[in-house]
Amino acid sequence: MDRLGFPVVGVVGGGQLARMMAPAAIGLGIELRVLARDALDGAALVVPKTSIGAEDDLDALRAFAAGCDVLTFDHEHVPTGHLRTLQAEGVVVRPGPEALEHAQDKLVMRRRLTALGVPCPRWTEVTDAGQLQVFGDEVGWPVVLKTPRGGYDGKGVRLVEHPHDADDWLAGAGARGAPLLAEERVAFSRELAVLVARSPHRQAAVWPVVETVQVDGVCREVVAPAPISEEHALAAQQAGLRIADGLDVTGVLAVEMFDTDRGVLVNELAMRPHNSGHWTIEGSRTSQFEQHLRAVLDLPLGDTAMTAPHVVMANVLGGDYTDMYAGYLHCLAHDPGVRIHMYGKEVRPGRKVGHVTTLGGDAEDVRGRARHAAAFLRGDIDG
Repeated sequence: MDRLGFPVVGVVGGGQLARMMAPAAIGLGIELRVLARDALDGAALVVPKTSIGAEDDLDALRAFAAGCDVLTFDHEHVPTGHLRTLQAEGVVVRPGPEALEHAQDKLVMRRRLTALGVPCPRWTEVTDAGQLQVFGDEVGWPVVLKTPRGGYDGKGVRLVEHPHDADDWLAGAGARGAPLLAEERVAFSRELAVLVARSPHRQAAVWPVVETVQVDGVCREVVAPAPISEEHALAAQQAGLRIADGLDVTGVLAVEMFDTDRGVLVNELAMRPHNSGHWTIEGSRTSQFEQHLRAVLDLPLGDTAMTAPHVVMANVLGGDYTDMYAGYLHCLAHDPGVRIHMYGKEVRPGRKVGHVTTLGGDAEDVRGRARHAAAFLRGDIDG
Protein backbone atom coordinates (compact mmCIF):
# COMPACT_ATOMS: atom_id res chain seq x y z
CA MET A 1 0.00 0.00 0.00
CA ASP A 2 1.11 3.58 -0.60
CA ARG A 3 1.16 6.23 2.11
CA LEU A 4 -2.56 7.04 1.60
CA GLY A 5 -3.58 3.40 1.83
CA PHE A 6 -4.13 3.01 -1.93
CA PRO A 7 -2.96 -0.27 -3.50
CA VAL A 8 0.15 -0.72 -5.62
CA VAL A 9 -0.24 -2.51 -8.96
CA GLY A 10 2.80 -4.20 -10.43
CA VAL A 11 2.90 -4.76 -14.19
CA VAL A 12 5.22 -7.43 -15.56
CA GLY A 13 6.48 -6.15 -18.91
CA GLY A 14 7.66 -2.71 -19.94
CA GLY A 15 6.03 -2.26 -23.33
CA GLN A 16 3.45 0.17 -24.64
CA LEU A 17 0.56 -1.49 -22.81
CA ALA A 18 2.18 -0.89 -19.42
CA ARG A 19 3.09 2.61 -20.61
CA MET A 20 -0.56 3.39 -21.38
CA MET A 21 -1.66 2.06 -17.98
CA ALA A 22 0.33 4.86 -16.33
CA PRO A 23 -2.10 7.75 -17.05
CA ALA A 24 -5.02 5.52 -16.05
CA ALA A 25 -3.32 4.71 -12.75
CA ILE A 26 -2.74 8.40 -12.08
CA GLY A 27 -6.41 9.08 -12.79
CA LEU A 28 -7.46 6.40 -10.31
CA GLY A 29 -4.98 7.61 -7.70
CA ILE A 30 -3.13 4.29 -7.50
CA GLU A 31 0.58 3.61 -7.75
CA LEU A 32 1.88 1.71 -10.76
CA ARG A 33 5.18 -0.16 -10.80
CA VAL A 34 6.73 -1.91 -13.79
CA LEU A 35 9.14 -4.80 -14.24
CA ALA A 36 10.93 -4.10 -17.53
CA ARG A 37 13.73 -5.93 -19.27
CA ASP A 38 15.50 -2.70 -20.21
CA ALA A 39 15.63 0.83 -18.85
CA LEU A 40 14.80 2.08 -22.36
CA ASP A 41 11.55 0.09 -22.65
CA GLY A 42 8.54 2.29 -23.35
CA ALA A 43 6.98 2.00 -19.89
CA ALA A 44 10.33 2.34 -18.11
CA LEU A 45 10.71 5.79 -19.67
CA VAL A 46 7.53 7.11 -18.00
CA VAL A 47 7.00 5.03 -14.82
CA PRO A 48 9.36 6.23 -12.07
CA LYS A 49 9.20 3.03 -10.00
CA THR A 50 10.51 0.66 -12.65
CA SER A 51 12.56 -2.42 -11.77
CA ILE A 52 14.82 -4.10 -14.32
CA GLY A 53 14.45 -7.84 -14.67
CA ALA A 54 13.24 -10.63 -16.92
CA GLU A 55 9.74 -12.11 -16.78
CA ASP A 56 11.19 -15.64 -16.77
CA ASP A 57 13.47 -14.97 -13.77
CA LEU A 58 11.66 -16.22 -10.66
CA ASP A 59 13.91 -14.29 -8.28
CA ALA A 60 13.30 -11.05 -10.20
CA LEU A 61 9.55 -11.69 -10.16
CA ARG A 62 9.60 -12.48 -6.46
CA ALA A 63 11.55 -9.33 -5.58
CA PHE A 64 9.27 -7.18 -7.74
CA ALA A 65 6.07 -8.68 -6.34
CA ALA A 66 7.21 -8.02 -2.78
CA GLY A 67 6.40 -4.33 -3.20
CA CYS A 68 3.03 -4.79 -4.92
CA ASP A 69 -0.50 -5.57 -3.78
CA VAL A 70 -1.43 -7.25 -7.07
CA LEU A 71 0.59 -8.48 -10.03
CA THR A 72 -0.64 -8.18 -13.63
CA PHE A 73 0.89 -8.20 -17.12
CA ASP A 74 1.39 -6.35 -20.38
CA HIS A 75 2.17 -9.63 -22.19
CA GLU A 76 1.53 -13.37 -21.74
CA HIS A 77 5.11 -14.61 -21.67
CA VAL A 78 5.54 -15.15 -17.93
CA PRO A 79 5.99 -18.87 -17.12
CA THR A 80 2.87 -20.13 -15.40
CA GLY A 81 5.00 -22.31 -13.11
CA HIS A 82 6.61 -19.16 -11.72
CA LEU A 83 3.19 -17.60 -11.18
CA ARG A 84 1.93 -20.67 -9.31
CA THR A 85 4.99 -20.45 -7.06
CA LEU A 86 4.27 -16.78 -6.37
CA GLN A 87 0.63 -17.56 -5.62
CA ALA A 88 1.69 -20.25 -3.16
CA GLU A 89 3.83 -17.62 -1.46
CA GLY A 90 0.83 -15.31 -1.08
CA VAL A 91 1.19 -13.05 -4.13
CA VAL A 92 -2.08 -11.94 -5.73
CA VAL A 93 -1.77 -12.66 -9.48
CA ARG A 94 -4.47 -11.42 -11.89
CA PRO A 95 -5.24 -12.96 -14.26
CA GLY A 96 -4.17 -16.20 -12.59
CA PRO A 97 -1.96 -18.79 -14.28
CA GLU A 98 -4.86 -21.19 -14.93
CA ALA A 99 -6.59 -18.51 -17.01
CA LEU A 100 -3.42 -17.09 -18.56
CA GLU A 101 -2.39 -20.45 -19.98
CA HIS A 102 -5.27 -20.22 -22.45
CA ALA A 103 -3.68 -17.11 -23.96
CA GLN A 104 -0.22 -18.72 -24.00
CA ASP A 105 -1.07 -22.01 -25.67
CA LYS A 106 -3.45 -22.14 -28.64
CA LEU A 107 -4.13 -25.86 -28.23
CA VAL A 108 -5.08 -25.43 -24.58
CA MET A 109 -7.33 -22.57 -25.70
CA ARG A 110 -9.00 -24.56 -28.50
CA ARG A 111 -9.70 -27.55 -26.25
CA ARG A 112 -11.29 -25.37 -23.57
CA LEU A 113 -13.35 -23.20 -25.92
CA THR A 114 -14.69 -26.30 -27.64
CA ALA A 115 -15.68 -27.73 -24.25
CA LEU A 116 -17.46 -24.46 -23.46
CA GLY A 117 -19.40 -24.63 -26.72
CA VAL A 118 -17.84 -21.44 -28.08
CA PRO A 119 -17.95 -21.36 -31.92
CA CYS A 120 -14.46 -21.84 -33.39
CA PRO A 121 -12.98 -22.82 -36.76
CA ARG A 122 -12.74 -26.58 -37.28
CA TRP A 123 -9.40 -27.72 -35.85
CA THR A 124 -7.26 -30.68 -34.87
CA GLU A 125 -3.86 -31.55 -33.42
CA VAL A 126 -1.20 -32.89 -35.81
CA THR A 127 2.28 -34.28 -35.43
CA ASP A 128 2.87 -35.76 -38.89
CA ALA A 129 2.01 -35.29 -42.55
CA GLY A 130 -0.49 -38.15 -42.53
CA GLN A 131 -2.65 -36.51 -39.87
CA LEU A 132 -2.44 -33.20 -41.70
CA GLN A 133 -3.44 -34.91 -44.95
CA VAL A 134 -6.56 -36.41 -43.36
CA PHE A 135 -7.60 -33.09 -41.86
CA GLY A 136 -6.94 -31.11 -45.03
CA ASP A 137 -8.93 -33.56 -47.13
CA GLU A 138 -11.82 -33.24 -44.65
CA VAL A 139 -12.00 -29.42 -44.34
CA GLY A 140 -10.44 -28.45 -47.67
CA TRP A 141 -7.06 -27.07 -48.67
CA PRO A 142 -5.22 -24.84 -47.90
CA VAL A 143 -5.04 -25.39 -44.14
CA VAL A 144 -3.83 -22.94 -41.51
CA LEU A 145 -1.03 -24.40 -39.37
CA LYS A 146 -0.02 -22.74 -36.09
CA THR A 147 2.63 -23.26 -33.47
CA PRO A 148 0.73 -23.47 -30.16
CA ARG A 149 3.07 -21.09 -28.35
CA GLY A 150 5.00 -17.95 -29.17
CA GLY A 151 3.25 -16.65 -32.27
CA TYR A 152 1.93 -13.09 -32.64
CA ASP A 153 1.42 -10.50 -35.40
CA GLY A 154 1.36 -13.24 -38.02
CA LYS A 155 4.38 -15.12 -36.63
CA GLY A 156 4.01 -18.84 -35.94
CA VAL A 157 1.29 -19.14 -38.59
CA ARG A 158 1.62 -20.82 -41.97
CA LEU A 159 -0.84 -21.41 -44.80
CA VAL A 160 -0.10 -24.83 -46.32
CA GLU A 161 -1.42 -26.13 -49.64
CA HIS A 162 -0.06 -29.65 -49.14
CA PRO A 163 0.97 -31.61 -46.00
CA HIS A 164 4.60 -31.76 -47.08
CA ASP A 165 4.73 -27.95 -47.21
CA ALA A 166 5.08 -28.18 -43.41
CA ASP A 167 7.64 -30.99 -43.16
CA ASP A 168 10.09 -28.79 -41.23
CA TRP A 169 7.51 -27.81 -38.62
CA LEU A 170 6.15 -31.36 -38.40
CA ALA A 171 9.62 -32.83 -37.92
CA GLY A 172 10.17 -30.53 -34.97
CA ALA A 173 6.73 -31.31 -33.55
CA GLY A 174 7.32 -35.04 -33.82
CA ALA A 175 10.75 -34.81 -32.20
CA ARG A 176 9.36 -32.84 -29.27
CA GLY A 177 6.16 -34.84 -29.00
CA ALA A 178 4.33 -31.51 -29.10
CA PRO A 179 1.45 -31.28 -31.60
CA LEU A 180 0.81 -28.38 -33.92
CA LEU A 181 -2.60 -26.77 -34.28
CA ALA A 182 -4.24 -27.24 -37.69
CA GLU A 183 -7.32 -25.18 -38.52
CA GLU A 184 -9.59 -24.81 -41.49
CA ARG A 185 -9.03 -21.71 -43.59
CA VAL A 186 -12.10 -19.65 -42.72
CA ALA A 187 -13.91 -17.68 -45.39
CA PHE A 188 -14.77 -14.46 -43.57
CA SER A 189 -16.12 -11.05 -44.49
CA ARG A 190 -14.08 -9.20 -41.87
CA GLU A 191 -12.05 -9.72 -38.72
CA LEU A 192 -13.54 -8.63 -35.42
CA ALA A 193 -12.52 -8.17 -31.82
CA VAL A 194 -14.49 -7.85 -28.63
CA LEU A 195 -13.05 -6.65 -25.33
CA VAL A 196 -14.44 -7.85 -22.02
CA ALA A 197 -13.40 -6.88 -18.51
CA ARG A 198 -14.14 -9.11 -15.53
CA SER A 199 -13.45 -8.68 -11.82
CA PRO A 200 -12.92 -11.25 -9.04
CA HIS A 201 -16.49 -10.57 -7.92
CA ARG A 202 -17.58 -11.70 -11.43
CA GLN A 203 -18.77 -8.27 -12.49
CA ALA A 204 -18.25 -8.04 -16.25
CA ALA A 205 -18.37 -5.23 -18.80
CA VAL A 206 -18.11 -5.42 -22.58
CA TRP A 207 -17.29 -2.77 -25.19
CA PRO A 208 -18.87 -2.48 -28.64
CA VAL A 209 -17.53 -4.99 -31.16
CA VAL A 210 -14.84 -3.56 -33.46
CA GLU A 211 -13.52 -4.43 -36.90
CA THR A 212 -9.77 -5.01 -37.13
CA VAL A 213 -8.04 -4.52 -40.48
CA GLN A 214 -4.96 -6.72 -40.86
CA VAL A 215 -2.15 -6.21 -43.38
CA ASP A 216 0.49 -8.97 -43.62
CA GLY A 217 -0.65 -10.35 -40.26
CA VAL A 218 -0.31 -6.99 -38.47
CA CYS A 219 -3.26 -4.89 -37.33
CA ARG A 220 -3.40 -1.67 -39.35
CA GLU A 221 -6.76 -0.17 -38.30
CA VAL A 222 -9.53 -0.67 -35.76
CA VAL A 223 -13.03 0.60 -36.54
CA ALA A 224 -15.59 1.11 -33.75
CA PRO A 225 -18.31 0.04 -33.90
CA ALA A 226 -17.82 -2.76 -36.44
CA PRO A 227 -20.13 -2.47 -39.47
CA ILE A 228 -21.90 -5.76 -38.78
CA SER A 229 -25.42 -6.91 -38.05
CA GLU A 230 -26.86 -6.46 -34.58
CA GLU A 231 -27.26 -10.23 -34.41
CA HIS A 232 -23.57 -10.89 -35.04
CA ALA A 233 -22.50 -8.08 -32.69
CA LEU A 234 -24.60 -9.55 -29.90
CA ALA A 235 -23.27 -13.05 -30.58
CA ALA A 236 -19.68 -11.76 -30.43
CA GLN A 237 -20.27 -9.99 -27.11
CA GLN A 238 -22.00 -13.04 -25.65
CA ALA A 239 -19.10 -15.27 -26.73
CA GLY A 240 -16.63 -12.88 -25.08
CA LEU A 241 -18.57 -12.85 -21.83
CA ARG A 242 -18.92 -16.66 -21.88
CA ILE A 243 -15.18 -17.09 -22.38
CA ALA A 244 -14.29 -14.62 -19.62
CA ASP A 245 -16.54 -16.44 -17.19
CA GLY A 246 -15.62 -19.95 -18.35
CA LEU A 247 -11.88 -19.31 -18.03
CA ASP A 248 -12.26 -17.32 -14.79
CA VAL A 249 -10.50 -14.31 -16.29
CA THR A 250 -9.64 -11.30 -14.14
CA GLY A 251 -8.82 -8.12 -16.05
CA VAL A 252 -9.27 -7.31 -19.71
CA LEU A 253 -9.78 -10.14 -22.19
CA ALA A 254 -9.49 -9.54 -25.94
CA VAL A 255 -11.25 -12.07 -28.18
CA GLU A 256 -10.29 -11.96 -31.86
CA MET A 257 -12.95 -13.34 -34.20
CA PHE A 258 -13.97 -13.95 -37.80
CA ASP A 259 -17.31 -12.68 -39.11
CA THR A 260 -18.64 -15.43 -41.40
CA ASP A 261 -21.86 -16.65 -42.96
CA ARG A 262 -21.80 -19.30 -40.18
CA GLY A 263 -21.79 -16.55 -37.55
CA VAL A 264 -18.83 -15.34 -35.53
CA LEU A 265 -15.94 -17.76 -34.94
CA VAL A 266 -13.28 -17.22 -32.28
CA ASN A 267 -9.72 -17.02 -33.55
CA GLU A 268 -7.40 -16.08 -30.65
CA LEU A 269 -7.33 -14.66 -27.12
CA ALA A 270 -5.25 -12.12 -25.20
CA MET A 271 -5.57 -11.62 -21.43
CA ARG A 272 -4.45 -8.03 -21.07
CA PRO A 273 -5.19 -4.71 -22.76
CA HIS A 274 -4.92 -5.22 -26.49
CA ASN A 275 -4.17 -3.35 -29.70
CA SER A 276 -7.83 -3.70 -30.71
CA GLY A 277 -8.80 -1.64 -27.65
CA HIS A 278 -6.51 1.39 -27.98
CA TRP A 279 -9.43 3.35 -29.42
CA THR A 280 -11.07 3.28 -25.97
CA ILE A 281 -8.63 5.88 -24.56
CA GLU A 282 -10.58 8.66 -26.26
CA GLY A 283 -13.48 6.68 -27.69
CA SER A 284 -15.00 5.14 -24.54
CA ARG A 285 -16.15 6.50 -21.21
CA THR A 286 -13.70 4.06 -19.61
CA SER A 287 -10.52 3.05 -21.42
CA GLN A 288 -9.35 -0.54 -21.49
CA PHE A 289 -6.33 0.50 -19.41
CA GLU A 290 -8.38 2.04 -16.62
CA GLN A 291 -10.80 -0.88 -16.76
CA HIS A 292 -7.99 -3.42 -16.48
CA LEU A 293 -6.70 -1.70 -13.34
CA ARG A 294 -10.20 -1.51 -11.91
CA ALA A 295 -10.74 -5.20 -12.59
CA VAL A 296 -7.49 -6.51 -11.10
CA LEU A 297 -8.12 -4.39 -7.99
CA ASP A 298 -11.74 -5.60 -7.81
CA LEU A 299 -13.04 -2.03 -8.08
CA PRO A 300 -16.45 -1.40 -9.66
CA LEU A 301 -16.07 -1.46 -13.45
CA GLY A 302 -16.57 1.69 -15.51
CA ASP A 303 -18.97 2.68 -18.28
CA THR A 304 -18.01 1.27 -21.70
CA ALA A 305 -20.29 3.56 -23.76
CA MET A 306 -18.69 5.24 -26.78
CA THR A 307 -17.97 8.98 -26.65
CA ALA A 308 -18.75 9.49 -30.36
CA PRO A 309 -20.77 7.63 -33.00
CA HIS A 310 -17.62 6.51 -34.84
CA VAL A 311 -14.03 5.99 -33.69
CA VAL A 312 -11.05 4.77 -35.71
CA MET A 313 -7.61 3.84 -34.42
CA ALA A 314 -4.75 3.45 -36.91
CA ASN A 315 -1.39 1.97 -35.94
CA VAL A 316 1.74 3.91 -36.80
CA LEU A 317 4.27 1.44 -38.19
CA GLY A 318 7.92 2.29 -38.51
CA GLY A 319 9.46 2.84 -41.95
CA ASP A 320 12.45 4.60 -43.43
CA TYR A 321 11.24 7.94 -42.07
CA THR A 322 12.48 8.35 -38.49
CA ASP A 323 11.76 12.03 -37.82
CA MET A 324 8.44 11.34 -36.12
CA TYR A 325 8.25 14.70 -34.38
CA ALA A 326 8.13 16.67 -37.63
CA GLY A 327 5.20 14.50 -38.73
CA TYR A 328 3.61 14.92 -35.33
CA LEU A 329 3.60 18.71 -35.68
CA HIS A 330 2.03 18.49 -39.13
CA CYS A 331 -0.72 16.12 -38.01
CA LEU A 332 -1.71 18.26 -35.04
CA ALA A 333 -1.86 21.37 -37.23
CA HIS A 334 -3.69 19.61 -40.05
CA ASP A 335 -6.32 18.02 -37.78
CA PRO A 336 -6.58 19.43 -34.23
CA GLY A 337 -9.01 16.63 -33.37
CA VAL A 338 -6.56 13.79 -33.99
CA ARG A 339 -5.01 12.17 -30.93
CA ILE A 340 -1.51 10.77 -31.29
CA HIS A 341 0.11 8.28 -28.92
CA MET A 342 3.80 7.44 -29.36
CA TYR A 343 5.38 4.52 -27.51
CA GLY A 344 8.95 5.72 -26.98
CA LYS A 345 10.31 3.00 -29.26
CA GLU A 346 13.19 3.09 -31.68
CA VAL A 347 11.78 3.25 -35.20
CA ARG A 348 12.25 0.08 -37.24
CA PRO A 349 10.43 -0.94 -40.45
CA GLY A 350 7.13 -2.62 -39.64
CA ARG A 351 7.37 -2.06 -35.89
CA LYS A 352 4.38 -0.58 -34.05
CA VAL A 353 5.74 2.71 -32.70
CA GLY A 354 2.46 4.49 -31.96
CA HIS A 355 -1.16 4.94 -32.90
CA VAL A 356 -3.59 7.69 -33.83
CA THR A 357 -7.28 7.97 -32.96
CA THR A 358 -10.03 10.04 -34.58
CA LEU A 359 -13.67 10.48 -33.58
CA GLY A 360 -16.75 11.94 -35.21
CA GLY A 361 -20.21 11.53 -36.67
CA ASP A 362 -19.30 10.47 -40.21
CA ALA A 363 -17.71 7.03 -40.52
CA GLU A 364 -15.80 7.66 -43.76
CA ASP A 365 -14.51 11.05 -42.63
CA VAL A 366 -13.28 9.62 -39.33
CA ARG A 367 -11.52 6.76 -41.13
CA GLY A 368 -9.95 9.06 -43.70
CA ARG A 369 -8.56 11.35 -41.00
CA ALA A 370 -7.00 8.43 -39.11
CA ARG A 371 -5.44 7.02 -42.27
CA HIS A 372 -3.99 10.38 -43.25
CA ALA A 373 -2.37 10.95 -39.86
CA ALA A 374 -0.90 7.45 -39.65
CA ALA A 375 0.38 7.60 -43.23
CA PHE A 376 2.01 10.98 -42.65
CA LEU A 377 3.72 9.80 -39.48
CA ARG A 378 4.98 6.71 -41.33
CA GLY A 379 6.32 8.93 -44.11
CA ASP A 380 4.08 7.37 -46.76
CA ILE A 381 2.75 10.83 -47.70
CA ASP A 382 4.14 14.32 -47.27
CA GLY A 383 1.07 16.52 -47.47
